[in-house]
Amino acid sequence: MERYRPRLIDATLQELMATFPAVMLVGPRATGKTTTARRHAASMVRLDRPLEAGPFRDDADTVLSSLDEPVLLDDWQLVPEVLPAVKRSVDDGSGSGRFLLTGSVRAELLQASWAATGRIIRLTQWGLAQRELVGNVSNPSFFDRIFKGDLQAIGCAPGEHTLRTYVEIALRGGFPELALQDSELARSRWLDAYLDQILLRDASLADEQRDPVRLRRYLQALASNTAGVVEHKTIYDAAGVSRLSGIAYDSLLELQFISERIPAWRSNQLNRLTRSPKRYVIEPALLSPLLRVDVRSVLRNGDLLGRIIDSLVMSQLRPEVEVSTRRIHLSHLRLDGGTREIDLIAEGPGGQILGIEIKSSSTPTRNDARHLEWLRDKIGEQFTAGIVFHTGPRRINLGDRIEALPINCIWGS
Repeated sequence: MERYRPRLIDATLQELMATFPAVMLVGPRATGKTTTARRHAASMVRLDRPLEAGPFRDDADTVLSSLDEPVLLDDWQLVPEVLPAVKRSVDDGSGSGRFLLTGSVRAELLQASWAATGRIIRLTQWGLAQRELVGNVSNPSFFDRIFKGDLQAIGCAPGEHTLRTYVEIALRGGFPELALQDSELARSRWLDAYLDQILLRDASLADEQRDPVRLRRYLQALASNTAGVVEHKTIYDAAGVSRLSGIAYDSLLELQFISERIPAWRSNQLNRLTRSPKRYVIEPALLSPLLRVDVRSVLRNGDLLGRIIDSLVMSQLRPEVEVSTRRIHLSHLRLDGGTREIDLIAEGPGGQILGIEIKSSSTPTRNDARHLEWLRDKIGEQFTAGIVFHTGPRRINLGDRIEALPINCIWGS
């Protein structure tokens, strides 16, 4: 049996279970939710197995009361009777850390009402981050360190990281089955099968009227524009679908944790801010089968290269947001007309602002930080720090509270 690889959310999950009676792990398919949850449970029920699911359909309340707690209810959505039973048990009982649930969020599409409101705490588990792969999970969240004023104390990962290695990391992806797999052929076949599962089976289970061919075209159009601020019409026109279908596809893909919209930052201190979101395909590895690209072709395409490096950084920052002890809100900044743009704005407690620029260049200059300087001067002390992530080996001071950091500083010590 393979040794368990500690995850960033282990400590957060343990803390939530020490406080609340029920926690639900959500996130993309195949990111290891069940494997993680088993580490925190005393008993486990596999509801995808008929012999285990049958008693729950007959009398979920009685079966739940007979199990050692914490109880892991895996694939809970396959037996709809489970959720109301958990709710009743939480309402009637007492104590923390009683139930863990894992499964598909598509059930939220299918249920007329959500029985778990106020009873179950949701926690998102993303794909394997590089910090998990190198075994560095004990440090506080990257954002916690930044907002405590520890920008100078941020260390970078050892070893040589180049533009090519960052692209390789992005296309290898964060699915455990891929991140630990050396065979390129095996990774390619696995990704094809994953997309088929998502687009053909999962999507049809959530909404039988969705055409998988058009949904795939829509996702491909989204992939071509990932990490970009693009009008929705551009995407649904490229996919050859109507606006209403595009809206429905957005909702479906976001519930499946395939795509994400990062909202535009709003501030009463700045005028002419765009309201258009920044769109991402969440898992960079999916860009390979969707766009039919590999490391070599990405390195030859400047536009796609920038999008993949941006997507890689986002894939490393999402888990850091989830385990932060602070409520971190991510957005992007763009003035109408594109005269000022900042890739990410991380807003912490009390309105603290961290501005992040992401560059595929290995030699950042002060010009790469000009929009961060502009924001710093506009909002003053609210500006905690600015970071220019880049693919080079060195950290460079670019001005007051602004640093250029190698991307691997996200998972460094």
